[in-house]
Amino acid sequence: MAEGDNISTFSADGGQDTVGLPRIVMVTEGSDTSASSASSTSPSEDNWADLIKSSEIPPEYWHIQKLVKYMKAGNQTATTVALSCLKDHDLTVEVNQRAIQEIGGLELLVNLLETRDLCCILGGLAVLKDITPNIEIRKKVTDLGAIPLLVGLLSDPARDVQILAAETIANLGRIRKSRKFCRKFGGIPKLIDLLDIKERCIITSREELNQDELQYLDIARAGAKALWSMSASQRNREAMRKYGMIPLIAKMLKTIHLDVAVPTVGLLQMCANETSFQLAIQTERMVNDLIKHLANEDKDLKTYCSLAIYKCASDAITRDMIREAGGLELLVEAAQDSTNRPNKPLLAAVTGALWKCANSDASVKKLDHLGAVPILVRLLDDENDGVLTNVAGALAECAKFPQNRDKIRSAGGIPLLIHHLNNTYKPLLENVPLVLMECAKEQNCMAEIDELDGVRLIWSLLKNDSKKVQTNAALALSPCVQNAADSGEMVRSFVGALDLTVDLLDSDDNNVLSAICAAIATIARDHENLAVISDHGVVAKLSKLVSTTDDHLRANLGVAIAYCCDWAQNRQEFGKRGAITPLVNYMTSRDPNVHRATALALYHLSFYSINCVTMHAAGVVQFLLETIGSKDPILQEASAGCLCNIRKLALATEKIKLKQ
Repeated sequence: MAEGDNISTFSADGGQDTVGLPRIVMVTEGSDTSASSASSTSPSEDNWADLIKSSEIPPEYWHIQKLVKYMKAGNQTATTVALSCLKDHDLTVEVNQRAIQEIGGLELLVNLLETRDLCCILGGLAVLKDITPNIEIRKKVTDLGAIPLLVGLLSDPARDVQILAAETIANLGRIRKSRKFCRKFGGIPKLIDLLDIKERCIITSREELNQDELQYLDIARAGAKALWSMSASQRNREAMRKYGMIPLIAKMLKTIHLDVAVPTVGLLQMCANETSFQLAIQTERMVNDLIKHLANEDKDLKTYCSLAIYKCASDAITRDMIREAGGLELLVEAAQDSTNRPNKPLLAAVTGALWKCANSDASVKKLDHLGAVPILVRLLDDENDGVLTNVAGALAECAKFPQNRDKIRSAGGIPLLIHHLNNTYKPLLENVPLVLMECAKEQNCMAEIDELDGVRLIWSLLKNDSKKVQTNAALALSPCVQNAADSGEMVRSFVGALDLTVDLLDSDDNNVLSAICAAIATIARDHENLAVISDHGVVAKLSKLVSTTDDHLRANLGVAIAYCCDWAQNRQEFGKRGAITPLVNYMTSRDPNVHRATALALYHLSFYSINCVTMHAAGVVQFLLETIGSKDPILQEASAGCLCNIRKLALATEKIKLKQ
């Protein structure tokens, strides 16, 4: 048989069928996409047991087992005929798959891969391709050593063999063991080689391609499917980069063929988990092709394009490229399309892409022009936690612009957001407080948050065991307390709220500590609340934190210390607990926010004479003389005030000495 000849009985499917593609949407690192849980096979086993007991096994079961017996006992011709007959049955049905497995057909099919007879190899591959979507069979075939044999067949001169081998690897690659074996036995570079076809095959319709070009296109499609399965492993993704897949995937992305585009974009969005691929998507100008495919009506393709954008849009340059290519219009259109509501993976991917793209002023302005905020608010009634998380994230970014806060309120977003504070899904609880934090800066929004008891619910999130939830809840408290109508009384009305806040100063997370310090700085501006938190030991806890080297924490800690000085003996206690000298050292930081907060703290502490002596001894005067010339009015005023208090003490001391 000549090289590349077709075997009509077992030829690979070169049509539009995408059955068997790995349905990867949000794959976490190292996850096994083959099965969600062990329990997923239990129902089928129970059904099988019931079927045996009821004696309702269909006649196809026994017919298939007879064919496998003929394959075992017969010669090459008998085996080829039996395989051909076997393919006439629907091998996607579990009963037929069981028939092959239970009579030892899997071992026979794997052994056929080692023969030199092309018809037997093609027949064995065709059957394996159809039955390996079954998880139990995938595991068994992998254990029988099929992966090394399949990897070897990727180099076979017969193109149909290459196609079927790659598609079988795509099925097997949904389990971790197969992915590892494929990498170990050199399958990754061979699969990448399958993608290296002429650009004409990719950008020309099938009707205009000759038979050879169609086969090369199918080889590339099968290779992309296999690599897609393999990309669930981080090590495999790194191997793909190492073996030069990036230029080939960039070329494949230009395809006009849907059955090639789906696995190609699916592979790309999986690889986009890696920073190196995110950079490659930008440098290889893949964004325009992604946006082109995003406009396709196919839901799967739209999902994978959105996921790729979601993973890459954390980079500012990529965000600009997405906006300039018209990606935001397509994403907003997809979010608005009511027919997409039942498709949760698509909706989650689209809203996730909008969230990441919104982390840019220019993108938010474009989204405002497209009317995205009301569309996103309408999605807040969705029942899917992933969708809600992404919508809340996008709204949090949009709400940084004052005009969007009122849009959220007008569209009825505040009640929905507050309702979701009762949710238990932690990523959602991370994002909702951020939206309310921005909305609380607008008076009408804050009034509605207060009326709906939103502040109490935000405060209750400080009890959550997630550090990120605690951090964002604490950040939201500051504008809520600051802008509430009667904030002092409101805070005191929450039973246990103040002691819970002070207790979080014992956290081992700097982000939590920084956010809590910011909240305390706001709370302490009310004299009665300051008295309460002072009784709970806020001075001692804040004093323990002054040794930190985290500038973000230093900035908020300085402000908290400043406003906690204005009660009873608090400023004296800060001095006694050794907080002064470390604070003076903060002035060596390069962060202007740290300078401002430190100067404010030192100013409030300097009203106690012994603190002034300690500051002077620590060399604060030199720093204050520099910062007094700052363009920041708060820093300038605080520096001048502290110097004034130190100078007053010096003059008073000098007068006493003169009198003596």
